[in-house]
Order: sequence, then structure tokens, then C-alpha cells
Amino acid sequence: MSDTNQQLVRNPVVVLGACVLGVFRYAGGMSLLFFSVLGTTIRSMVSGKVRFRWGALTAQMVRVGIRSMPIVMLVQLFIGMILTLQMAPTLSDYGQVDKIATVIGISGFRMLGPIITAVVLSGFAGASIAAELGTMVVSEEIEAMRAMAMSPTLFLVVPRVVATLIMLVLLTVIADLVICCGGFLACRWALGPDAYAGYWDTVRREVTNIDLITGLVQAAVFGVLIGLIACYEGLNVRGGAEGVGRATTMTVVYSLIATIIASGVFTVGFYIFRV
Repeated sequence: MSDTNQQLVRNPVVVLGACVLGVFRYAGGMSLLFFSVLGTTIRSMVSGKVRFRWGALTAQMVRVGIRSMPIVMLVQLFIGMILTLQMAPTLSDYGQVDKIATVIGISGFRMLGPIITAVVLSGFAGASIAAELGTMVVSEEIEAMRAMAMSPTLFLVVPRVVATLIMLVLLTVIADLVICCGGFLACRWALGPDAYAGYWDTVRREVTNIDLITGLVQAAVFGVLIGLIACYEGLNVRGGAEGVGRATTMTVVYSLIATIIASGVFTVGFYIFRV
């Protein structure tokens, strides 16, 4: 073991400092990529010199959203059923079985819909984006684009980030409805008429526009985070095939961490401002 590695093992302060510096370095790189994507998108919308690639955006929306829709719906359906069956015994003890629709509706629209959808999308689409861009880096296609004065941000990053944002919001709307359907099916098949009578009327009455909007705002933020992390990891691949594998794994890990942290921040903000 080298002297440097021995020092890292012996000195926890050095280890902690290295971790902190790594976090700041990663956050700085992500911030630069975000502002680059934002600036390129705005210029492509308002300037005739830079043309937005609508065809690439459509292709990425199909890839990110349409192809992941079945698995998102399947997961959310079972989440609704599982949550209903977990709550039913406790609510039954207090004679509040009819409140299942309220809990499923509000929790699904405000939190479970966007979070579970983001988790599925990070593994389904985020890893794929990172692997694709990483392979392009390894095969030197990115360098070739730069040599031809083509911006990788415009041609590769912007369509993927925007597509992830849009499709995560749209998938969250579908997920909200599916999770309520899962709750209804569990009530219908397992809990009897006391639970499912007036289920949809209760959902329509208790779930407000604020519940829907807060969930969609979170979904938009999650979409940006997943798209940026996937592109950042893919564009910074080093070490050939091994680097591509690492970027794919880290994309999923960092996307999940970013999603949970952002969700916590939103929850605290909503609690403070009573939203």
C-alpha cells in the first residue's frame, strides 16, 4: 500500500475532506451542465442561429416515457394495492375504513406518484442514457462532434434532459390515477363494500388542485435531476467498458439519492408553508 493510501486509511479527517471536496466538485460540475443546458435551450428557442432539435426530443420522449409506461403502471398499481391492504387493519380498528380512499388519493398525488415514478425512470431510462453517452465517449464520437464544431450539449444533452422532464411529469399524472385504481381494486376484492362504496367520490372530493400541482412540481424537478445526472455521468466516463459500467451504476445510485433529498426538501417546504 502506498504512503498516500496509508494516510487516507489512518487519517479520517483526510477521508472526510476528500468526500466533501468530491461532493462540491460533483455539485459544481452538475451546476455547470445545468446552466449550459438552460442557456442552450433558451437560445435555441429565441434565436434563429441555434435550432432546437424537435425530432431528437420526440425520439427521446418515446424512449424515456412511452417505453417505460407499462412498468410504471404495473409498479404503481401494486403500490396502491399494497398500501391499501397495509392500512386496512389499523383503520378498521378505529372504524375508519372509508378513509382509505382519502389516504390513497392524497399520498399518491402528493408524494408516491412522483417519487415511485422517478425511481423507476432512473433505473429504466437514466442508466440507458448514461450507458449510451458513455459508449460515445469511449468510441470518441463526442470528440469527433467537437472537432466538427457541433455542440454535444445541443445535440445530445438538451433533448434527453427535456424529454426526461416532460415525460416524468406526464407519467406522474398516469401514476396518480393508477395508484388510486390499485387502491380501489384492493378494496373491491379484499375489504368489502364498506371500503369501496363511494371510493371515487371520496377521491374527487378530498384530492385538491394543490395536491396535484405539488406532485407535478416535484416530478419536474426529479426529471431534471435524473436527466442531468445521467448525462453528466455519461459524458465523464473514463476507462473504457469498465467506466461505462460504473457510470451506469452511479447514475442509478445518485439519481435515487437526489430524488430522496429533493423530496425531503419539498416536504419540509410544504410543511412550513402549509401547502
